[in-house]
Amino acid sequence: MIVSPPSTPRSRQRVITVLGLTQIMAWGSSYYLPAVIAPAVAADTGWPLTWVVGGLSLGLLVAGLISPHVGSSIERHGGRNVLAFSAACIGLGQIGLAAAPNLAVYIAAWLVIGLGMGAGLYDAAFATLGRLYGHSARSAITTLSLFGGFASTVCWPLSAFLMGETGWRGTCLVYAAVQLLIALPLYIFMVPRVAPQQSDRGLSGTTGEIAPMRIRSMPIMLVLAATLTLAAVISSTLSVHLLTILQASGLTLAAAVGLGAMVGPSQVSARAVEMMIARFHHPIWTKLASVTFVAVGVAALWVGMPVVAVALAFYGGGIGLETIARGTLPLALFGPSGYAKLMGRLAMPSLIAQAAAPSVGALLLEHVGAHGTLAALVGLALLNVGLACCLGWLVFRRRTLQAELP
Repeated sequence: MIVSPPSTPRSRQRVITVLGLTQIMAWGSSYYLPAVIAPAVAADTGWPLTWVVGGLSLGLLVAGLISPHVGSSIERHGGRNVLAFSAACIGLGQIGLAAAPNLAVYIAAWLVIGLGMGAGLYDAAFATLGRLYGHSARSAITTLSLFGGFASTVCWPLSAFLMGETGWRGTCLVYAAVQLLIALPLYIFMVPRVAPQQSDRGLSGTTGEIAPMRIRSMPIMLVLAATLTLAAVISSTLSVHLLTILQASGLTLAAAVGLGAMVGPSQVSARAVEMMIARFHHPIWTKLASVTFVAVGVAALWVGMPVVAVALAFYGGGIGLETIARGTLPLALFGPSGYAKLMGRLAMPSLIAQAAAPSVGALLLEHVGAHGTLAALVGLALLNVGLACCLGWLVFRRRTLQAELP
């Protein structure tokens, strides 16, 4: 049984707004940072660019390894302390980056940031909302993802501006101050404290229905984890290599950047539509729409569709919906009891895959070129459509069996 503090519409909206703003800060201070500062770091220090960028991959690996523990902690005690720990780690890691005298210290700083990413990005924030609001967290998760969709739109230009004003080390110090002086106090003072998790043994919830966790099926768990991980592989690969792929098709860098910038607004637009219609459908349909849009977008890029903007709009809309499905589908399938722990376990393979995907993508680009890389991604996207359809069949089959129970 989940015991949460009383919630008013105003306090709920305040919590969602705080988490939304801190998500933008967290993504901008970690995941999206190397895309802007990495060339300057390599040029200033002489460190290999592969290792400079690889710091993020190692950080994501750490995030994946700790994610089950993060989920368990949120399940037991709520998300406030975990999120505060995240801000502290990202802030201290940024100080480490700024002060790094050599590559070893730079990599160590990314490992600390990895702890912060594992404890503070989407999965931890979704788990916190699930712990606070139970079944009604779906709308909160959707709204939070809408905030997060602005992270790259806000932070890439901000990072570029800071680079011009203070250099890459100064940029890291500014982000450290954002985490330690803004995000950390917001988590501590604005995220509600919740009562420790009580045992739900023998309980079926407040409405007398069969507890969702008691009818969890292993096939659904495995297929869900597989499709979430595969989606993470595709999005992580393209987030790093999209501009290279577009330039290989004959576009100039300026044109590639301009078209690539469409992905962010497409994500936000898809999430806004989902927020308006979410109450009318099960989240499995969000997942099916997500994988379909991604497959259409990547396939259109592969066949050389003349209107690249349309392909990228489909792709952006698909990964935008994927973020929502990642948070809402496990909640709908298994209920709020144990949701935070489940999110931590599901995050582990996805984050580890995200850590490896850019490097694998680079190898593909080197050996088979941009067209061959897109062909591989099309294959993965079609496989994910199949996995999502299989998941949908399992979900509706389980619902039918539930309806037949006395």
